[in-house]
Amino acid sequence: MLPSCPPPRRKDSSFRWNDYDGQKMATSTTPPRVLIIAGSDSSGGAGIQADIKTVTMLGGYAMTAITAVTAQNTRGVTRIDSLPPESVTAQIDACLSDIGADAIKTGMIGAPDHVAAIAEALASTEAPLVVDPVLVATSGARLVTDDTLTALRTLLFPRAALLTPNLEELAVLAGKPIDNLEAAAKAARTLAAEYDCAVLAKGGHRAGDTLTDILIERDGTEHQFTAARIETRHTHGTGCTLASAIATELGRGFDLVEAVQTARAFVRAAIKAAPGFGAGSGPLGHHAARDLEE
Repeated sequence: MLPSCPPPRRKDSSFRWNDYDGQKMATSTTPPRVLIIAGSDSSGGAGIQADIKTVTMLGGYAMTAITAVTAQNTRGVTRIDSLPPESVTAQIDACLSDIGADAIKTGMIGAPDHVAAIAEALASTEAPLVVDPVLVATSGARLVTDDTLTALRTLLFPRAALLTPNLEELAVLAGKPIDNLEAAAKAARTLAAEYDCAVLAKGGHRAGDTLTDILIERDGTEHQFTAARIETRHTHGTGCTLASAIATELGRGFDLVEAVQTARAFVRAAIKAAPGFGAGSGPLGHHAARDLEE
């Protein structure tokens, strides 16, 4: 059992406000502490690297517990080396027992013993947990075994404040195809009730000129966020970026709807500012957050 960590802070009234893309974003001289538990992306576009960039550009303080080291770029993943569960636990312990966390975000978790170790390590903190269930690759291939998925469902999802599945992941969790907004909303609502947490069903993989994300809160309240599609191939790391941005805003003390609104605005800004690197699905331009400063 880990020692108790410092308690989460609440919303501070001293924030400076800035406006970008129609949404309000906050900065503060006291950054929210965000612990990220995920895999490393050697190309910097997704995973831990994208998470750190996101938290930092939104004014947070990023800490990490790395679950795996990957060799990847914009064209795909060529190697994955998982760290021992004890190493992951030690990283979490080092952060929580000293600095503490105002929010926690998980990403790539590749094995059941990793899930169990993470769940045990987080038992001593009440910080809100955003779980990005990295289940399916861009190619459509499953990234986790059935045993790992069972462990996630049993040990981590019930602990979450929010799940952020994309459409393919939502289909895996629902056990059936998701081919329209109504089906996505129904599946998200079912998951929210099953795990007593909020679910953000991301619509980025759906065809069409507009994209709609559906948020089902813990009490069943539904919100839809719709925006025009940004035509680009540079979308590597959007899921990681969105989840980390939400975690940062929750750690800052904002409610879930406000956090999702800010995170979506940040992701759209980062997509628009993509530097154009790589021959495949290129990385985002996280530096776009600089445009938010006065």
